[in-house]
Amino acid sequence: MGEVCYTENISGQGGIGLNRSRPAARFEIEEFEKLKDSLVIYRCALKIIETKLTNLNDYYAAFYEGNPIEHFAYRIKSPESIADKLRAKNLPITAEAAVANLNDIAGARVICSYAKNIREIADIIRAQHDLTIVSEKDYVSAPKVSGYRSYHLVAEVKPGILFDGQTCPVEIQIRTSAMDFWASLEHKVRYKYGGQVPDHLSRELQLCAEKINELDDRMYLIQELVELVNE
Repeated sequence: MGEVCYTENISGQGGIGLNRSRPAARFEIEEFEKLKDSLVIYRCALKIIETKLTNLNDYYAAFYEGNPIEHFAYRIKSPESIADKLRAKNLPITAEAAVANLNDIAGARVICSYAKNIREIADIIRAQHDLTIVSEKDYVSAPKVSGYRSYHLVAEVKPGILFDGQTCPVEIQIRTSAMDFWASLEHKVRYKYGGQVPDHLSRELQLCAEKINELDDRMYLIQELVELVNE
């Protein structure tokens, strides 16, 4: 099982070269400093989720014949990304608005082998007694119009006494390797066109999403056939 741990830059507000119809959203200097302080609790909460997922992976590796987890990825949204999302929601670009309205500042992603593993992993995360699941979105059973498939949970985490009992949301996405490949491609295309993807590319991405879903099903069928042969 491989693991990718990455944190987006929080020392500045530099951006990626996007095709934008208007200037990038930005925090004022005072709000930017407040945001940096606010992100400390998110990093601590994300570390707790990282530990839980690592423990889950170790359990699978020790007691399951085939570990369904391929790898993990972790990230804290960059200030520019946070500012963009606040503007998209018509909210003030302030640290207070970010903390009050965004549930995906801290994020973890679990990449698994097959679609059937997604619900199993979600059930285990949901059963953690010290996590409170405040939101779930099943884009596997009901994909987005774009073709996007993934399972999203938002868990409220208590980072400890240093934060006076505060809780902090961490978004956990669970998807297969094939779903992740599609999502990565769609993200690149969307950034290339500043969020306004041409119709012909949108249709092509939707078709690819359907093909990838079929591939997931067929690969799982092959895995089941192999297991039958080995019995």
